[in-house]
Amino acid sequence: MNSYKAPLKEIDFIMNQVFDFEKHYSSLINTDELNKETYEAIIKEAAKFSENILAPLHSSGDKEGCHWTSEGVKMPKGFVDAYQAYVEAGWPTLSMPIEYGGQNLPHSLNVIVAELMGQANHAFMMTAALSSGARQTLLSHGDDFQKNQYLTKLVTGEWTGTMCLTEPQCGSDLSFLKTKATDNLDGTFTLTGTKIYISAGDHDMAENIVHIVLARLPDAPLGTKGISLFLVPKVLPSSIDDKKNFVKNNVNCGSIENKMGIHASPTCVLNFDGAIGYLIGKPNNGLKYMFTFMNSARLDTSLQGLTHSELALQGALSYSIEREAGRSLRGIQAPDRPADPLIVHPDIRRMLLTIKSFAEGSRAFIYYLSQFSDLEKQDDKTASQIMGLLTPISKGFLTECGIESANLGIQIYGGHGYIREMGMEQNLRDARISTLYEGTTGIQALDLIGRKILLDSGKTFNLFIDIIRNSYEDLDDFYTGKLIFYVDDWEMLSNLIISKSSDNIDELGSSAFDFLMYSGYTIIAWFWARMATKADSKLLECDSSFYRLKVETAKFYFDKILPRNQSIASQIRNGSTSLMKSSINDFKEQIS
Repeated sequence: MNSYKAPLKEIDFIMNQVFDFEKHYSSLINTDELNKETYEAIIKEAAKFSENILAPLHSSGDKEGCHWTSEGVKMPKGFVDAYQAYVEAGWPTLSMPIEYGGQNLPHSLNVIVAELMGQANHAFMMTAALSSGARQTLLSHGDDFQKNQYLTKLVTGEWTGTMCLTEPQCGSDLSFLKTKATDNLDGTFTLTGTKIYISAGDHDMAENIVHIVLARLPDAPLGTKGISLFLVPKVLPSSIDDKKNFVKNNVNCGSIENKMGIHASPTCVLNFDGAIGYLIGKPNNGLKYMFTFMNSARLDTSLQGLTHSELALQGALSYSIEREAGRSLRGIQAPDRPADPLIVHPDIRRMLLTIKSFAEGSRAFIYYLSQFSDLEKQDDKTASQIMGLLTPISKGFLTECGIESANLGIQIYGGHGYIREMGMEQNLRDARISTLYEGTTGIQALDLIGRKILLDSGKTFNLFIDIIRNSYEDLDDFYTGKLIFYVDDWEMLSNLIISKSSDNIDELGSSAFDFLMYSGYTIIAWFWARMATKADSKLLECDSSFYRLKVETAKFYFDKILPRNQSIASQIRNGSTSLMKSSINDFKEQIS
């Protein structure tokens, strides 16, 4: 199995040559001391931590998995020590406010660090990502007690956090939520109910876990309007003033799921058996507050799409260069060897360049989005609008690309890719969940076309399209002509879907996934045009294989990947008739 190598050269290209992060940081509030030397030093340290501490546990953690015991979940060998090293190095504190123990660095820097650590060990970073969402939620909606008592410990990483939404009868549709909360009239509430699929719901890496829980108060309105949000810790202080001694709360891990992948991340069934908690914000506003957590989680999941593409690229590229099989159709390429390396074969090139175009295109997308995240935290309304529009696209599209990349990684290895020791099959198993949690791709697609475009009357969508169009004069002509076609068609397709859905609402649902994928392919094309234009300019200064390959990958994307949109556009224009014509009874007869 290939060892993980942090893609620092790729990160430098995106940060410093394509998006000019140094200029971006200088424009932010309270970042006077954050210069290029400082943020590059942080990223290099993150790379060392990822390669030396986290990556060695990636495969072993998958093989051993987590262990359920009556005393609590035990993590695989090495994970507890790695987490303590993670906390001692201060990594959880990066983008949190100074008053709660943070370093007040831009969120985008935290995203880049999370990329490296997530690639080194996806399962380990699941806990860190959930804790990040819990921090953001309490920072935005918690009261002074919750911030001082719990947020400070989450910031340091001494305590971890979770998001508790799903129940046995209640998945994406939270209107069926049954967990109950009763007011104890002393500032606390008693929660009773069961939550399932809770990532990092129990473990032995931290002494306390702060659960962010959705529940219903008595006499709350039906449906999602009657949901409140609560903070429920795993352990409680033995008294109000005691900050050293803790007693166990009535939160118990009933079991951990036997999953397809990410075996070193415990996915728990949590039973709240009269557990003590605290109301976050106002009653019956829980779903609104939880969207702070969910949006954070969606960005973290977008990163996972990049992670699985990058891991597939690193493994498949090394293997295709080293592995020898067959002879090139052009003639013998390695006359001193019994066979040519795999990489000479066109079909191997097709798969490799597909993975490469997704990995590097995904990185550009996420880093671009992370800059808007920085601006959004400074109450930039336009940045918030762009974030709202692009988040479902990044979550949905990049995770679909991650799965395709992981699948192609196995294919390049051939039979060896199916064998555990090579690491490619673990990458695919780990990747498969990414299009499911935090809202499936279909849910992201409905959010995009329904909430972010239709309900907005297309204002933010048109704003973003104008940003792309205003960049045309800065791009090489090869890319501009094709971008103009696909961006114009993208706009026409959005208008077509909205127009047709006014007469038949199924047109919205039947086209939503296709529209999200069309959006993703088009946006990645724009980023590849920007990357290739920059690489072309660099080639005028020096002959570099790095920049040449950037240009060739961009051309591959425009020639071989972007045309997928032509088929997608036809699917959208064909409408919903063939999807919705059959009745439910027709399908029932198939299983009778």
